[in-house]
Amino acid sequence: MDCAFDHLDAVGFLEIWHHFDADDNGYIEGKELDQFFRHMMTKLGPGDKVTEERVQRLKQRFMSAYDVTADGRLQIQELAMMILPEDENFLLVFRREAPLENSVDFMKIWRKYDADSSGYISAVELKMNIFDKNKDGRLDLNDLARILALEENFMLQFKMDAFSQEDRKRDFDKIFNHYDVSNTGALEGPEVDGFVKDMMELVRPSITGPELDKLRAVLLGHCDVNKDGKIQRNELALCLGMKPKKA
Repeated sequence: MDCAFDHLDAVGFLEIWHHFDADDNGYIEGKELDQFFRHMMTKLGPGDKVTEERVQRLKQRFMSAYDVTADGRLQIQELAMMILPEDENFLLVFRREAPLENSVDFMKIWRKYDADSSGYISAVELKMNIFDKNKDGRLDLNDLARILALEENFMLQFKMDAFSQEDRKRDFDKIFNHYDVSNTGALEGPEVDGFVKDMMELVRPSITGPELDKLRAVLLGHCDVNKDGKIQRNELALCLGMKPKKA
């Protein structure tokens, strides 16, 4: 499509989608649909007069071609087919279905798709070979982080050795609470993964899945005093050289 959407990426597309899907029901329909095609016609022909008749003709033409479900409304996948190239189309759907809050959410996704715990995700299985940067037929942690646009390492805001003991205790609580997304008072599963990933990437720009698994085992072996497979708040405090709070 030769128009203002030619260079639109998945992030820009989501901004447009959220603008027109005003009620956030996952569809553009009714007045929302008319507003979208009116906006689209303005972008297509900024010098031409936009009339209601022309808007409806454009709407009918595109709906007949892209309304796959023939329900008179556009789903996000249908609209993406109209506007985005194949790679950004897939990226859009993946990001929308797997939104990230932090590195713990990222590790949940990693563990879900690395089902065989090989430390890699099969690019063929996910049909994501377009994101396989080194073209080896599999995705590593760094590939997935790039796909999901993982935000900056949470740990980068802290320099614990530069602060007083009081400051370190305050920052420790912030760190633990950030990774304890389940609010159980212990890090487990992907919470441990997220913590390990961010800690190690403070000294190494990127780590692989197998390296993460080794480092995770080392951390649990050192910190998991009661051997329950979790890291309690006091256990992590001891690991980091902090004086744990009294129960």
